[in-house]
Amino acid sequence: MNQPKPQTMAEKILSKKGNKTVYAGDLSVVEVDNVMIVDSIAESVIEVLEKELNAKPRFPERVSIVIDHVAPASSVNVAKSHQASRKFAEETGVKLFDVGRGICHQVLIEERLAFPGAIVLGSDSHSTTYGAVAAFGTGMGATDIALAAASGKTWLKVPESVKVTLKNQPSNDVSAKDIALEMIRLLTADGATYMSIEIHAGDMFSRGERMTLANLCVEAGAKAGMVVPGGEILTMYDVPDWVYPDADAVYTREIEIDCASLTPRMSVPSYVDNVETVSSLRGQRVDQVFIGTCTNGRLEDLQVAAAILKGQKVAAHTRLLVIPASSEVLEAAMQDGTLLTIIQAGGTLSTPGCGPCMGRHQGVLAPGEVCVSTSNRNFIGRMGDKDAKIYLASPAVAAATAIMGSIALPEDVVARA
Repeated sequence: MNQPKPQTMAEKILSKKGNKTVYAGDLSVVEVDNVMIVDSIAESVIEVLEKELNAKPRFPERVSIVIDHVAPASSVNVAKSHQASRKFAEETGVKLFDVGRGICHQVLIEERLAFPGAIVLGSDSHSTTYGAVAAFGTGMGATDIALAAASGKTWLKVPESVKVTLKNQPSNDVSAKDIALEMIRLLTADGATYMSIEIHAGDMFSRGERMTLANLCVEAGAKAGMVVPGGEILTMYDVPDWVYPDADAVYTREIEIDCASLTPRMSVPSYVDNVETVSSLRGQRVDQVFIGTCTNGRLEDLQVAAAILKGQKVAAHTRLLVIPASSEVLEAAMQDGTLLTIIQAGGTLSTPGCGPCMGRHQGVLAPGEVCVSTSNRNFIGRMGDKDAKIYLASPAVAAATAIMGSIALPEDVVARA
């Protein structure tokens, strides 16, 4: 009898959820553990369900609507869209996370709706974030999301996998964001198109840091991005043995990053894979700094920023916007004094949610303005005017930049003092 071939994480999860052993290139019909719908596309999903499919969610408890992209409403039309989502949730019994609860990916992980071995589909491209907890998370459009909600299933072509091995503990000034940007630089923006990026990091990194790593996988074109369980994840979740990749699994490509040799990184306008060292960019005047988003809006991110901002003041010509990723993060940051430190330094707070990340409200950029953001995209026009420029960085670099008024490292703040 032939022994089964070794499998990657993606192959393992899709085999388990489809009750059929599959490998890269196969088609698989799988059970979906959660279908996540964000407010910016909710009306389209509802329309497909009601008018084209004449259906309701088969498993309402497995469907979540999160009002986060433009929350609170910025216009009457947006308010009407939110109203439609609330009505739909009330009528069907799907979960609703309303204004202020936070960013979809942060919320679903906090609510344990994403978990090891789960399949989570989201109407947001950064649904790869769920791979932080060893779930197969991927983004889809309105029609596919509606079909998954109506049937409880979806079909997927099993992706090939890229293996990324992270070696050695990074120095204190290097974060998961820096490592993720280096990964994207090496892979390039389309280097993992319709692939699963499987990140091997041993016991390094907290759940939040793993969310940053998985979140940014889509910026290399990945269908999914998963971090092999280890460290804190093993204490927070019951991880089934079948989730882990086999030692001799087959990968399309393998890269290795020595975290100990890295220095802080930054994505330069206007492509995420246009990555340079922060030290080479020092001195670029900055008009706005934004700390938040599904990439870096967690408590540990705000704490890092607050530690640098403590006793300092934001530069006179620079705006510092800080938006916690969720209500849980907001509450914790209130309780431990993190938010007070940020406010005393001259930062401005907004409602938990996506904020200005996609240029809809709460801090869009004017022509010619320069922004350093902890978000995940710096495309032309992403955060406002097409002539604005966006640099992507870690919370530590963002905080130091806000103080100095130009791109800077935390050591520059110390040196100035």
